[in-house]
Amino acid sequence: MFQTGGLIVFCGLLAQTTTLLEALSLPLEHTLFLEVTPGQDPSPTDLAGDLTDGLSSGLLSGGLLDILENLPLLNILKTGGGTSGGLLGGLLGKVTSMVPLLDSIIELKITNPQLLELGLVQSPDGHRLYVTIPLGIVLNVNTPLTSSLVKLAVKLNITAEILAVKNDQGKIHLILGDCTHSPGSLQISLLNGFAPLPVQSLVDSLSSFLNKVLPELVQGEVCPLVNEVLSELDVTLVHSIAELLIHGLEFVIKV
Repeated sequence: MFQTGGLIVFCGLLAQTTTLLEALSLPLEHTLFLEVTPGQDPSPTDLAGDLTDGLSSGLLSGGLLDILENLPLLNILKTGGGTSGGLLGGLLGKVTSMVPLLDSIIELKITNPQLLELGLVQSPDGHRLYVTIPLGIVLNVNTPLTSSLVKLAVKLNITAEILAVKNDQGKIHLILGDCTHSPGSLQISLLNGFAPLPVQSLVDSLSSFLNKVLPELVQGEVCPLVNEVLSELDVTLVHSIAELLIHGLEFVIKV
């Protein structure tokens, strides 16, 4: 009697288990649908990356490289200084007696303009972003008698502050705050090796000139473009970032 009762209980449990398994057996496509549900909101990492990608693409499509390539350095060089020949005449006067070919007018040609990878940091209070815009050019110092006298690699960082503001209608948007060249970021190096003493004198004078002129010149050309690009970013991206900045929430990962 005991064995028969045990068999009945066992069969009952087996039947219940079989029924339960059949109920849980869903088609494959239904199972995948239940397990894979994409998130609706981008992660903080996505927001930071999308912002730098959007700014970089906007700067390039907005003509940044053409702006760098057409900086009026030669015009500024010719009209600078206090002598009738400008700073250019002063530079030539330093080396003409030693190198006769420099008696001709020097040409300054900018080539290989570059926008390097943008940097992004968030202020400690979480309400501001600082975008570092690294730029690079090659400055070719030529005379009519030489194809390339001196090649200088020039790098400079522009730093743009981004803020979130709310207008009278309660709409939040991003604006450009301070935009300036990063102090001490200007780097000038000679690309074509060792220069003879007269040419090195010219390089030193040009480096001094660039340190005085180039940062503000680039800043004046690039910052308006940054402001324009910022106003044309994707609306959803701007709103998501602005909301986080308004509330001081951190979303830029520190490295």
